Amino acid sequence: MSEMIFYESVVALNDQTHAKVKVRPATSFAYAAKTNSVPLLAGEFFECAREYPIVFARGDAGPLPAALLGLRDSENLYVDAAGKWDARYVPAFVRRYPFVPGKGAQGELLVCIDESSQCFDADVGEALFADGKPTAQLEHAIKFLTEFHQAAAATEAMGRRLEELGLLRQADSVAQLNDGSQFRLNGLNVVDEAKLRALDRDTVQELFANGSLAVIYAHLMSLGNLSALVDRLSRRDGRGKPPQRH
Repeated sequence: MSEMIFYESVVALNDQTHAKVKVRPATSFAYAAKTNSVPLLAGEFFECAREYPIVFARGDAGPLPAALLGLRDSENLYVDAAGKWDARYVPAFVRRYPFVPGKGAQGELLVCIDESSQCFDADVGEALFADGKPTAQLEHAIKFLTEFHQAAAATEAMGRRLEELGLLRQADSVAQLNDGSQFRLNGLNVVDEAKLRALDRDTVQELFANGSLAVIYAHLMSLGNLSALVDRLSRRDGRGKPPQRH
């Protein structure tokens, strides 16, 4: 799953090139309207489990958790035609826009921006630099990206551990609409409850102590949101009766 899902023109922030650039809050989530899933941090599971199905997708570093936002390619069922996000919690991956962490030549963290974003302007908004130094606005963005980067590394480690323990299995859920259309969670994984219950005491204690066990149960609980996601698709397509799930 790409770090640059809805970013169009990513460049490293520079105190000279962007000396006069100003930023303002995004007024619309239209930039995420064609994204059917976004990566999640382990610390977000408890909030996200109330809103979205949480699954595991294959990433370069191993299994990565993701919030499922749609059932069809290029469709986010949580963003309406006006660009409003229709849920109480917006994932951090979405909220960090138009900033994004990057890596320098030596592996150091870089603050990057999407230059094509309407959040940036030469006249309106909060300045990013003052006398060549980051403003409070930019410092806040840097802090957010640094914390996001650190949490992402910990989340990747958790995903690898779940895979090592053999806890992930291919998702086999199928949702069916009244017109016969079916949607299967192809290429996605979920935690196998039977294998979770079969873990030895020491492994369970390990997962409990590092917080992974609570995260796993939040993930399992979140899968109940799949039927609500299908309901969203049914309403968007104008189908009258609620769909069936098998």
